[in-house]
Amino acid sequence: METRHTNNNLCYSFLLYFLVALLLVSSCSSSNSIGVRCIESERKQLVDFKEGLIDRFRSLSSWVGLDCCKWQGVSCDNQTGHVLVLDLENYALGGTLKPSLLHLKYLTYLNLAQNSFLETQIPKFLGMLNNLRYLNLHGSGFSGEIPSHLGNLSHLQSLNLSYNFGLRAQSLVWLSGLASLESLDLGTVNLRDVGGSWSKAVNMLPSLASLYLYHCGLTSLDLTLSSLNLTSLEVLNLFGNSIKSPIPHWFSNLTNLQVLNLRANNFFGTIPFWIGNFCKLRVLRLNSNGYLHGGIVGFLDRLSACRKNSLEILHLGGNKLDGILPESLGAFKNLDLNTNFFWGSIPASIGNLSSLWLLELSDNNLNGTIPNSFGKLVELSTLALVGNYMEGVLTETHLANLSRFSFRLTTYRNRSLVFNVNHDWVPPFRLTTLVLINCMVGPSFPLWLQVQTRLSYVIVSNAGISDTIEEEWFARLFSNAWTVDLSNNLIIAKLPPKLHSDVLDEVDLSRNRFEGRIPLWLTNATHVYLQRNSFSGSVPNNIGELMPQLQTLFISRNQISGRLPSSICKMEELKFLYVSHNRFFGPFPDCWNKLRSLKLMDASNNSLSGEIPSSLTSSCQLVVLMLGDNSLRGNIPFPLNSCRQVQRLYVLQLRSNLLEGNIPEQFCHLSNIHSLDLSNNNLIGSIPKCFHNFTALKYGNATLDYEFFFELQDKTIGEQTMVVETKGMELEFSRTFLEVKNIDLSRNNLTGHIPPSLSSLTLLNHLKLSYNNLSGRIPTGNQLQTLNDSSNYEGNPFLCGVPLSTTCPGDTISPPTPSSGDGDSKDKLWLYLSIAMGFIAGFLGVCGTLVLKESWRHAYFRYVDELKENMLLWIALAAARSLVALELCGLWVDGVLVRGGVKDVGDGFSGRWLVESGSDGSGEFKVKGSWVCVVSSWSFLSSGVDKPPYLGELSVRRRHYCRCRVMPSVAAPAQGFGKP
Repeated sequence: METRHTNNNLCYSFLLYFLVALLLVSSCSSSNSIGVRCIESERKQLVDFKEGLIDRFRSLSSWVGLDCCKWQGVSCDNQTGHVLVLDLENYALGGTLKPSLLHLKYLTYLNLAQNSFLETQIPKFLGMLNNLRYLNLHGSGFSGEIPSHLGNLSHLQSLNLSYNFGLRAQSLVWLSGLASLESLDLGTVNLRDVGGSWSKAVNMLPSLASLYLYHCGLTSLDLTLSSLNLTSLEVLNLFGNSIKSPIPHWFSNLTNLQVLNLRANNFFGTIPFWIGNFCKLRVLRLNSNGYLHGGIVGFLDRLSACRKNSLEILHLGGNKLDGILPESLGAFKNLDLNTNFFWGSIPASIGNLSSLWLLELSDNNLNGTIPNSFGKLVELSTLALVGNYMEGVLTETHLANLSRFSFRLTTYRNRSLVFNVNHDWVPPFRLTTLVLINCMVGPSFPLWLQVQTRLSYVIVSNAGISDTIEEEWFARLFSNAWTVDLSNNLIIAKLPPKLHSDVLDEVDLSRNRFEGRIPLWLTNATHVYLQRNSFSGSVPNNIGELMPQLQTLFISRNQISGRLPSSICKMEELKFLYVSHNRFFGPFPDCWNKLRSLKLMDASNNSLSGEIPSSLTSSCQLVVLMLGDNSLRGNIPFPLNSCRQVQRLYVLQLRSNLLEGNIPEQFCHLSNIHSLDLSNNNLIGSIPKCFHNFTALKYGNATLDYEFFFELQDKTIGEQTMVVETKGMELEFSRTFLEVKNIDLSRNNLTGHIPPSLSSLTLLNHLKLSYNNLSGRIPTGNQLQTLNDSSNYEGNPFLCGVPLSTTCPGDTISPPTPSSGDGDSKDKLWLYLSIAMGFIAGFLGVCGTLVLKESWRHAYFRYVDELKENMLLWIALAAARSLVALELCGLWVDGVLVRGGVKDVGDGFSGRWLVESGSDGSGEFKVKGSWVCVVSSWSFLSSGVDKPPYLGELSVRRRHYCRCRVMPSVAAPAQGFGKP
């Protein structure tokens, strides 16, 4: 009984303790809930603020109830309940900012970034939020003038007004009131009217640590500041302005800088050495200025002397910097020196950059071999050495440890860089980007390329591959890649009959040995180059449905037959169509008026028949139309009335067809025509008298839109050819065909006189009117006087006058009169007598005096002896000076490239060097700066040795003469240059 009573007491005690604890927890929870509840007056102001907003996506749907501290984007003080933070970034809000915010007296943080207050000015009342520490209006569509009232925010530490593209400021004087500001971002704000005074304005902010003024339209800065207050500055970003200035010296006092971005401006001069004092610098971007020059060794050596060199990202591309790369390269992770004039070899110390993940050295003058230390760059993900002069051999040692990189490597010297890896070597990397141009990869198709299954961008051009590649590899490649260029090889392959790709954009398989039919290619590709292969069969009838986005189609110089499918006209974006030198037959489809962007059509050298459809010649954008060497019949259609603007046709070539009828009078509207070839047809009638309206052949192209020529890339324009007959020969123009100014109407049945107006075409290079039935006198004057080859007019039996031997009726030839002939003979006789008498008098006057006067004779011969000795001495010095080492130049000696590394001491030598007989007689040699010297001709120079050197005449690209700074070679071998 006692035990039972004791157990009941314990149960009662436990229950009592539990109830007390529950009451305490409830009391605390209620107390806390009451403590953080927002102030009612502030809640009402937030509701009023919301009413001015346009909330399209109900982002503020949580703004209901009595406790505003629980609303999304609102934060309160845990003790007082006052609203401290209003963070509405990326809520897609619009409408009006109401001044209700002024009643949030304790608001310190206001973020309205990434909203849509389009064409709304920044409210002036924001400058009255006195406790504000953070204000972010980034990318919210504000426009108009920045209110100077923001300068009243004396406690503000961060201000971001960037990416409001309609925002502007005429003055930044108001910044002086922001004494506590640490971060200022005015990126893309229009500060053009501020001028160079911006630097003085920001200099009034002693606490500023980050300054972003990118894309602000700035054009200048103050080169001198009386006193610098920006000693705390860590980030300075002036990217994308137009500041034309040397890098100002007052920057040298910004010793706390960690990021300096002056990219894409017009800074000029050298990179100051004092940048090497910025030991805390992590990022330096001076790329795309274009005018910075000089070397980089100086400031990089200074940075290397820092106890801790922090520089990780260095971008100096797109300038005129030159010199060698320094041996000491710090600890870079990202190094971009592209598009400069750096020369010499890549230092072996590059292998010490164990954290390097990007190396961009494209478009410089680098030469030599790639060091084996490349194999140590295990973090390397992007390597770009495009457009240099690399040579030597790449082995597995260079590539074995590179497990994650993308590879871009080209050389201007044809296949001077050789990949020498085992055919069965399987690399550790799976590339996404591969660019190899002019590098020797073949002749076999190596396994290390076959196993690349992740390629999205691949260019392996002129790589010497002459192997057979299986269809399966192409199927895998085209399913993932968006650019494929295997041009200029001798690849033997057939493409899969069906290919599907959602990402493919450009394909270039030109100049190979591909066989079989053009595949059924379901893709959105825009450029396809298949020319100069052995494709056969017909073009798919539904090619327009398969490739509706196509802009360029090159299938010329194959063995393709059949008809041109009308579905081509469904490629509404098509601009360039090359189908020449194939076996197409049958009529043209008549649907070309649907191709409103068509600019170039070349269907020459086929067996096309029927009439030229009027829809083709009525294309207003057409610039080049070439249908020659076919079997086209009928009249030349030319309904120009459908074109509202000036006809743009630049080249019209219809030669060697069966065309009939007259030359259309509408040709007179072709003001931009450069080349008109209607030769070898059956045209009749007279030559239109209005050819003088070809203003491009008189004054050049004043009205032609040159967008067309910029769109003609190298691979496009290099395939176009034009045949011009002159002086009995047929000349074929390729890359320069757009420069040909030609009219050829020969081998037709034209009658009547040659219009005198042709003489006004002062820029005409070639005129061919032979083998017609033209009659009358050949016009003279102006340009026709220079086109005086008789073959231009032969075969017209009724033509007369110069340059033909046939004289026109009424022309007389006046024979010379005897009196005039006698007069000429007497004049010549007296001339010869005068010359002889003068010579005798001069000879006796000098030599006779020396014979008669002995002292004069001795003095004369002493002078001759001294002159001879001086000349021999001068020749010896000149010969010694000819044995020179060209700075930055190279030469071939017995088949080995020798480069000089000496310093220049003068300008003494220009345009010549000595080359051993072991040279192959040609080659390109780098010279100071960006010039490339090419040995173009040779002349013998006797040196009295067994293997005579040769004297090479140098010429330079861009048709300038090459000038190298030189110094006499020390202990140069007798028979030419030695290796340094």
